[in-house]
Amino acid sequence: MATNDILILPTTLEEFMAWEPEDGFKYEWNDGELIKFVGMNKTQFHIFGILNRLFISKGFWKEGTFVAEQDVQLSGIQMRRPDIAYFTIEQESNMKQGEDEIPEFAIEIISGNDKANKVEEKTIEYFKAGVKVLWLIYPDNKTVQVYTSLKQAQICTDDDICSAKPVLEDFEIKVSDIFA
Repeated sequence: MATNDILILPTTLEEFMAWEPEDGFKYEWNDGELIKFVGMNKTQFHIFGILNRLFISKGFWKEGTFVAEQDVQLSGIQMRRPDIAYFTIEQESNMKQGEDEIPEFAIEIISGNDKANKVEEKTIEYFKAGVKVLWLIYPDNKTVQVYTSLKQAQICTDDDICSAKPVLEDFEIKVSDIFA
């Protein structure tokens, strides 16, 4: 929404939901804060490709969808866009009917631009909203933090196995395979 080349930014969640930014960036909404970011870079896209092929090869596509950068309304004041999220077929159907759904499994691929306090804030938001498994993938350090609650996390490196249990029982991969 621009008037005489002045960019008008949304000031409410409703305005944000109807807003179509024309600057090439993507945005999240957090209680009145507009958070600007770029889409996946080549490394993040490559990681998504590896995980998506695992998702397909394990046959999970029969149960749901593995999607990149889907808008997720975590609460009445938060619209986030996880790098990768899993939605069941039932959730897909509900979303088609206009309902908001929370993925039970979400993945954030952390870039050098992400601030630790903001990643932690988003982690808390995800679990408050109902996410059951969260992976934080750190390409620069080749580590994955696997959360099954705010108090239960495993740091995985090298040949450690990352699992999406209990959401996707057989969705498991070695950290080294994520960064192959």
